[in-house]
Amino acid sequence: MAAKRIKKPAPHAGNSIKSPGERGINYDQFRPRFSLEHLQSDFCLSLCTQEEKASFADAIHKRSQLTWSQIKNQDRHKPGFEKIKRHSLKSPVPTVATDDVEIISFRFCGLAPMVGFRREATFFVLWLDRAFCLYKH
Repeated sequence: MAAKRIKKPAPHAGNSIKSPGERGINYDQFRPRFSLEHLQSDFCLSLCTQEEKASFADAIHKRSQLTWSQIKNQDRHKPGFEKIKRHSLKSPVPTVATDDVEIISFRFCGLAPMVGFRREATFFVLWLDRAFCLYKH
């Protein structure tokens, strides 16, 4: 008598752990979170005036009320953003901002930009360019 073989599971069974990209999560439908974890010391919040700090808090609060999709449809000088080419930056890009992420800029105090990158729903602020010296404006 031949031994019975165990059937291989059907393709739809198993493999229940999936990465967020595989699950089809659209992070544009999320509200942004803001992280200062990688803020560079030469462009840090501690160098800002009280007015700039208040404007920064107000800017991230206003954007946190919108989804990424809504932000993408805004003017770049309002709640929207603009893409910054890496080669135009006068400061080295930290390794945490890998080549697969775009460098983007939001305005936080007048036209002064906060520059960083987005990963999923989080915007990581790298530079607060109060003196407009990080890239050609």
